[in-house]
Amino acid sequence: MAKIQAIRGMNDILPEQTPVWQYVERSVREVLGQYGYQEIRMPVVEQTELFKRSIGEVTDIVEKEMYTFDDRNGDSLTLRPEGTAGCVRAAEEHGLLFNQTRRLWYMGPMFRHERPQKGRYRQFHQIGVECFGMAGPDVDAELLVLTARLWKALGLYGHARLEINSIGTSESRKVYRAALVEYLSLFKDELDEDSKRRLETNPLRILDSKDPGTRKILEGAPGLGDYLDDESRDHFDQLRAMLDAAGIAYTVNPALVRGLDYYGKTVFEWITDSLGAQGTICAGGRYDGLVEQLGGKPTVAVGFAMGLERLILLLETLGLVPGHVHNRADVYVTAMGDTAVAPAMALAESLRDQLPGRTVVSHCGGGSFKSQMKKADRSGASYAVILGENEVAQGTAGLKPLRSDDPQQEVSQQDLAGTLAELL
Repeated sequence: MAKIQAIRGMNDILPEQTPVWQYVERSVREVLGQYGYQEIRMPVVEQTELFKRSIGEVTDIVEKEMYTFDDRNGDSLTLRPEGTAGCVRAAEEHGLLFNQTRRLWYMGPMFRHERPQKGRYRQFHQIGVECFGMAGPDVDAELLVLTARLWKALGLYGHARLEINSIGTSESRKVYRAALVEYLSLFKDELDEDSKRRLETNPLRILDSKDPGTRKILEGAPGLGDYLDDESRDHFDQLRAMLDAAGIAYTVNPALVRGLDYYGKTVFEWITDSLGAQGTICAGGRYDGLVEQLGGKPTVAVGFAMGLERLILLLETLGLVPGHVHNRADVYVTAMGDTAVAPAMALAESLRDQLPGRTVVSHCGGGSFKSQMKKADRSGASYAVILGENEVAQGTAGLKPLRSDDPQQEVSQQDLAGTLAELL
């Protein structure tokens, strides 16, 4: 019978890999905690209509990438392709946005049916941050400052550059969209196939085209900045001043747009040059109209998302995973002979009480001295505790260094935890 394998683009995260994930997740939790952000957890399945209304029916995500199915009641459900819409739905449903500001974050899997490649998967994991009820550019700046702090915590600052832009209000974008379509229609036959399609559905996404021919045509296109309304221009100028004051380096990229319909005013991306084509490691912006679009009262909002797979790939590519991030034991307790098994287990439990934060592994399954020591070595432990019939009778334990040539010593079981605390 053939073995069943994982679905293409949906990967297992193995025990050797999870310590790096935990390190990144822990770093994110600590930084967001410093700024007073609260965690929210949403279901991975939502009504399909939520994403059609928020992301936009003529986006690539809704048209081609969503995992959508009818459940047994005939309702159309979708595995979430991104987190913002679900976060807005949850916050509105539970009254979190009524006359108050909110700083929220979440972490978990997202799903898109894309062609799997390095740094891009069909099940991928995101950390999302969403702020509600704050209209000024100060919270936009805070998101970028806290992201820079995270890069510093991970050793990535200097390996990612910040690009920002303002795409104005929906009204100013309509005027610009008409001017852009009028210009690009003159070169319709010369555009790449994706851009020809987007000319009818989502022309602003053409600004993000990587096709050399289309890029050449765009050099003469009208600029979005020339169509900004005064409010958006003032908001963007204030944001830039705040970033300058905070010492956050950035470049203004007039071609930067976001692929989701709900964005307006500030948009931004953190980009690295170390991962080839998949260089965006964090992206977001303002979406002041989305809450109302999903049936709530008008509520200003801004947020971002970062992909964990890509972030971890970047850390590994640059050799920035710290040496202390591991899945190793500190102490491995062995039992030589049947009479030592129960005392060894009790001793290991006592060590866990007295050495909080340390990993103490008890050998299980019996075996010779040689086989137990091999397993102790493979565990990565710094020390093996050896308990045999004589040690049990004398109230001692053998303490054998596994990462140095220092000699084994006999230690009183009462003093063992104190000795290990000094050595580890």
